[in-house]
Amino acid sequence: MILKLSTKSLVSEELSEPLSAGSTQAMRNPISLDDQFVALHYLQLFWAHRRVLLRAGVFAASVSVVVAFLIPTQFRSVTRLMPPDSQGAGLGALAALTARSGGIGIGGLAGDLLGVKSSGALFVGMLNSDTVREAIIAKFDLKKVYRTPEMEDARSTLAEHTAISEDRKSGIITIEVKDHDPRRAAGICNAYVEQLDSRVEEVSTSSARRERVFLEGRLHAVKADLDAAAKNFSDFASKNTAIDIPAQGKAMVEAAATLQGQLIAAQAELSGLQQIYAEQNVRVRSAQARVKELQAKLNEIGGQGGDATDLYPSIRKLPLLGVTYADLYRQTKIEETIYELLTQQYELAKVEEAKEVPVVKVLDRASVPGRKSSPSRTLVVLIGTLLGLACCSVWIIAKSNWESIGATDPRKVFAEGVLLTIQSHLERLYRTRAQRTSWRRDQEDRSIPGQGDGLDKSDLSS
Repeated sequence: MILKLSTKSLVSEELSEPLSAGSTQAMRNPISLDDQFVALHYLQLFWAHRRVLLRAGVFAASVSVVVAFLIPTQFRSVTRLMPPDSQGAGLGALAALTARSGGIGIGGLAGDLLGVKSSGALFVGMLNSDTVREAIIAKFDLKKVYRTPEMEDARSTLAEHTAISEDRKSGIITIEVKDHDPRRAAGICNAYVEQLDSRVEEVSTSSARRERVFLEGRLHAVKADLDAAAKNFSDFASKNTAIDIPAQGKAMVEAAATLQGQLIAAQAELSGLQQIYAEQNVRVRSAQARVKELQAKLNEIGGQGGDATDLYPSIRKLPLLGVTYADLYRQTKIEETIYELLTQQYELAKVEEAKEVPVVKVLDRASVPGRKSSPSRTLVVLIGTLLGLACCSVWIIAKSNWESIGATDPRKVFAEGVLLTIQSHLERLYRTRAQRTSWRRDQEDRSIPGQGDGLDKSDLSS
C-alpha cells in the first residue's frame, strides 16, 4: 500500500513539471508508468516468494501426473456414411426443372414441397433414436459396462460416448464412438450402421413396399389354393386311374374298334369251320375259344364286365369322369397361372422396392483403433501445473494485500471480526459434538452388565 502511494506521488510530481518532448512521447505510450510500477511490484513480490511458487509448482505437477495416469484411456472409432437420394426420379427431375426455370429460391421451395431433400438429416435422426440405442445396448450389454441398471441412464451414457454429425455440403454422415475397449468401440460404430440399415428397411412406406407386401400375402394364399387343387386332382386321378381322359378315351375307342374287328373276323372264321367240321373238332374249339376271349375283352373295355380289378376306366365311365376331371384340371391350371403371374409381379415389386428404399453406403468402415484418443497426459500435467501456480500466485497477492492494510482499517477490523465469529461458532460446534459423542459412549458403557456397579450417585446424575 505504501509502495502504491509512493508510486502515485512520484507520478504526480513528474506530471506537475513542464512537459518536455520525452514526457510527451511517454504520454502517447499506451502503457502508463503506473501500470509499469504495479507490474514491477508483482514481479518483486513473486521473486520474494519464489520458493513457495517452486514448491507449489512441483506439488501441482506431481498431483497432475498422478491424475493423468488415473484417468482411464479412451479409444475413438470412426465410420463415414454417404446417404443416397431416396426420392423418385420424377420428383427429382420436376424439382430440377423448377429450379432451372424459376431460380434458386423457387427451386428450393419446390424441393421442400415435393419432399426432394437429402436423407442425411433423416438418417441422423434415426441414429439418435432410442430404438437404435436400446438395440446396441442389448447387443453389447452396455448396462453392465456402464454400470447403470436403468435403460435411460445407459442411453444417456451411450449418447455421451457417441458423436453423430452431417456435413452440409457433401452430405457425408460421420459416426464417432469413444470407449475404453478399442474392439468394442469399433463394434458399436459398425452396429450403428447395421441398425440404421435395418430400421430404414423396416420403416420404409414406399408404394413399392406396400405392393410387395400385398403380393407376398397373395402369393401365400394362392400357393395354398394351388396345393389344395393339385392334391384334389391327384387324389381323383389316382382313385379313378384317370391320367389323361381325352387321350385315354381316344386310345380305348381305338382299342375297342380293333377288338371289334378281330371279333368279327374270328366269328366269320368260326362259322366257316362249323360248316366243315364237327363241334368236337380241335380247330372249331380253338376258334370258339378265341371268339369268347375277344368278346370278353370287348365287354371289359365297354364296361359290361363289372370287374373291379380293371387298370383303366371303361368307355362307359369316361364321360362321367371327364366332367369332374375337366373341372379339377381347369382349377389346377387357373391356380397355377395365377401363381406364376403373381410371382413375376412379386419379383418386379422387390426390384422396385430395392430402388426406392435408401441403402446405406459405407465410405469408411470402422476399424479397431491402435492409438488412444484421450486423455493427453502432457496437456493434463501442463494445465494442472499452471493452475497450481496460478492459485499460489493469487494466494501470495491476497496475503500481501492483506498485510499491507493497516490494523485500524475498518474493512480489516470488520473482516477479522467476521472470521473470529465464524471460528468461535466452529469451535463451539466441535465441542458440542465431542460432548455428545463422549456422553453416548458413557451410556453404552453403563448399559453393559457389571460395569455400572462401582459408579456413585453423582456420576449417575451427571
